[in-house]
Amino acid sequence: MRRIEGHTDHVVVVGAGLAGLSTALHLLGAGRRVTIVERESFPGGRAGRLDVTDDHGTYALDTGPTVLTMPELLDSAFAAVGETTADRLDLVRLDPAYRAEFADGSAIAVHTDAAAMEHEIREQCGPDSAAGYRRLRHWLTDLYRAEMDNFIGANMDSPLSLLGPDLARLAALGGFGRLGKRIDRFLPDERLRRVFSFQALYAGVSPRDALGAYGVIAYMDTVAGVYFPRGGMRMMGTALAGAAADAGAEIHYGRTVTGLDRSGDRVTAVRHTGPDGADETLTPCDAVVLTPELPAAYALLGGAPRRPVGLRWSPSAVVVHAGMPTPAPGTAQHHHTISFGGSWAGTFREIIDEGRLMSDPSLLVTRPGLTDPSLQPGGREVMSVLAPCPNTAVAPGIDWDRVGPAYAEELFGVLADRGLVDPSAQPSWTRMWTPQDWAAAGMAAGTPFSASHTLAQTGPFRPRNLVRGTANAVLAGCGTTPGVGIPPVLISGRLAAERITGPRPAEHAGRGAAARTGH
Repeated sequence: MRRIEGHTDHVVVVGAGLAGLSTALHLLGAGRRVTIVERESFPGGRAGRLDVTDDHGTYALDTGPTVLTMPELLDSAFAAVGETTADRLDLVRLDPAYRAEFADGSAIAVHTDAAAMEHEIREQCGPDSAAGYRRLRHWLTDLYRAEMDNFIGANMDSPLSLLGPDLARLAALGGFGRLGKRIDRFLPDERLRRVFSFQALYAGVSPRDALGAYGVIAYMDTVAGVYFPRGGMRMMGTALAGAAADAGAEIHYGRTVTGLDRSGDRVTAVRHTGPDGADETLTPCDAVVLTPELPAAYALLGGAPRRPVGLRWSPSAVVVHAGMPTPAPGTAQHHHTISFGGSWAGTFREIIDEGRLMSDPSLLVTRPGLTDPSLQPGGREVMSVLAPCPNTAVAPGIDWDRVGPAYAEELFGVLADRGLVDPSAQPSWTRMWTPQDWAAAGMAAGTPFSASHTLAQTGPFRPRNLVRGTANAVLAGCGTTPGVGIPPVLISGRLAAERITGPRPAEHAGRGAAARTGH
């Protein structure tokens, strides 16, 4: 594994998102001095926060990811500075992880406990599906074990890094076939096929096109478990930043990085300003870790590396948050509900290939106050709805200023028709994010999910975390190795730190995993 050469005593990390904070903790644990520069007034990055107040009180919104899996990766980051996740976070394991609802009126509770899920499948789908689930669970677990340490969790210097017995094992498991076809072999029930393959959209591709290796995301969701931190997802950034500060990191909030000073091929200092470009400051460094979106990071470095084909970006999403009346007693309520439309293959075709809004939407509905009532006023609830949609590269002609409000209203009509909200209930407020908003925040192609995980953008073919032409700069975050989602982003921070410090002993890696997953 290639490392940065020369002095690396003081490292500046640009961005206090989850990747930057993970990087900082691993660097601090290896004895480096760390300065973090963050443009927002709070930590967390895309795991953002917004408080909304109405006549009823204040609602705490998570404006970024709502699904937390693989908390042992948080364990690893905290352990680097001698702490534990429990020191900083109160994690609740969600059971069921999701409730999946279908156009025919049926529903399946998605449990991560093997016995509970097998019982649910037997009851809802029959014995053949239950037997298929047992085989599928073993396959997903084997896939995870084959990938995690030597592919997802490893720095790769070239495609040759793939060669070895683990590659043969992954190939034998079907990791280079198509995920949809592999899932179909295990599960005769079409509803279950959706439950165990929709996660491909997190990787920016349809199940039909996703590599079988991306079944590892289904493992994280349906085997390893889904968690929620009391206080909201925002608490992850708060906790990681608190641990970094207590371990000696200097964190500057409300500072925008405007440039990098160089001497030859090395970055010698990071320039940053306060609001409106005031108070320019120069922070000297021995190395720099850049966690912004890839185009922004490359702009700071003076240009993007050449690729034979330009990057392909993941689909985007419309996210609507609303302050709603608490549902009537007895109404089925779940932290996460996946509401599937009747269409499936057509949905992916519309948003990925044709650049159109879903004609029969599949939606993720999150009601975090069911797990933590402190996030909302009494008698009210905060509800979030995520609708996948085309990114601005595929659908540049959508006028989101005009389409967005009408689409949000349409989504609530769909939820009412499907019994997920009371048709007579009106939100006291709504807040919406569209591809236009993501683009305004600096996210390429108006998507918060960065570069998609096609074969040409996976593993050693993904934009590397070392940058040609700059000897002491490293990238971290969802655009680089290993990819999109909270687990990969936390891993990317460790991998970036190891480019500077070298690999650390593995005594902390995966701590708690066996207890949480049962493997």
